[in-house]
Amino acid sequence: MTYSENLWLFFLLVAGIIVVPGMDMVFVLASSLSGGRRAGLSATLGIMAGGLVHTLYGALGVGLLLHFAPKLFEVLLVAGAAYVAYIGWQLFRSSIVIEAVDGLDRRGLLTRFRQGALTSLMNPKAYLFMLAVFPQFLRPEFGPVWRQAAVMVLVIWATQLAVYGGLALAASRSRSALLASPAATRFIGRAAGVLLIAIAAFTVWRGWGSL
Repeated sequence: MTYSENLWLFFLLVAGIIVVPGMDMVFVLASSLSGGRRAGLSATLGIMAGGLVHTLYGALGVGLLLHFAPKLFEVLLVAGAAYVAYIGWQLFRSSIVIEAVDGLDRRGLLTRFRQGALTSLMNPKAYLFMLAVFPQFLRPEFGPVWRQAAVMVLVIWATQLAVYGGLALAASRSRSALLASPAATRFIGRAAGVLLIAIAAFTVWRGWGSL
């Protein structure tokens, strides 16, 4: 597999996670509805800042593992793929919907940014997800880990900005559509689940071949 193919696969996995309605998406939606588009974009930037911490955490863990226990790295790759498959299965079986958001007051843009960052940083599943995912895509043969991690940060940021920023810019219409069509959000969750399971299966096959 080439580096470009590896990065493309990483993008598909990240996109599959970000498009699933969750805490970050609900916060951006709530911020947009209560404070307007600028508030929603501020919340989006805050979530992106929190994502940087998650990325550094995952890259540092992989870097230390490659240095001190390279054999364990391959085992973690397979274990991480299994975890991603578990997430995919849970998404496929779940009935995800976005609830109505009411009773929100107006806050400053800096406050929205800070709350978005805290919303991202206080999600323990994000840390576990990064530690599980990064060993599948941070490969020694593709060059320095820090450089690969920097590119992955840009991929994550671009995807978050496209999804959450797009939601912020079309908040009222998106809210109406999502609230009126729970079947659509369930379909998004199940489609993302199938995507994650497929990617996990592929990475297990690739990782098993290198053990």
